[in-house]
Amino acid sequence: MRVLAIDTALAASSAAVLDTANGGIVASESVAMTRGHAEALMPLVARVMQASGMSFGDLDRVVVTTGPGSFTGMRVGIAAARGFGVATNLPVVGVSTLSAYAAPYLGADELSPVIAAIDARHGHVYLQVFAPGGRTLVAPRLAPLNEAVRAASHSASCIVGSAAQAVANGLPATAPVPVTVDTRQAPDIAWIAQIGAVMPEAQAPPQPLYLRAPDAQPQNAAQLPRR
Repeated sequence: MRVLAIDTALAASSAAVLDTANGGIVASESVAMTRGHAEALMPLVARVMQASGMSFGDLDRVVVTTGPGSFTGMRVGIAAARGFGVATNLPVVGVSTLSAYAAPYLGADELSPVIAAIDARHGHVYLQVFAPGGRTLVAPRLAPLNEAVRAASHSASCIVGSAAQAVANGLPATAPVPVTVDTRQAPDIAWIAQIGAVMPEAQAPPQPLYLRAPDAQPQNAAQLPRR
């Protein structure tokens, strides 16, 4: 399977082309950024596609991260992926950022749970807890930081995500030492591509996984009354 994967949900704009039948990742690029995804993404995809030596007609599907993450970044990536899908008649598959963070560790360590925690600000995290082997113990949710700390306190866990260090710092001295604390600010685009290549289309729609309402709310008080 040949896949174009894109990610703009967190602190990077990333793209990769995966060819599962011919050596894995053929081309990839990731640029760290928290703003400017809309301007950066299309030129980045063009460079990656050129480096891969493929055209869109050679692809089998498009993969995109669906969040949780930046509201603006998520929308940029999903809109671009859907646009590619419509223009080229390719299926589009969504992958959550929490799953993408956890994926490298779920296969590498069959004994430790994986806590994926993304900074949601104001003392909260986007949280998902995976049992060894990948079964979900705590479904994706917006949670107080101390809930993620409690989840990591029960066993020697892998803690991954942009809030991983905050979770690790909150562990009591009596807690088991984490196996891994991976603090990268965005998931690995190669893993996003690999997950997306095997996800059934019907189970992975390219729809935003918000988990909370946006910070910006309509100012209803400022509206003029209708006559």
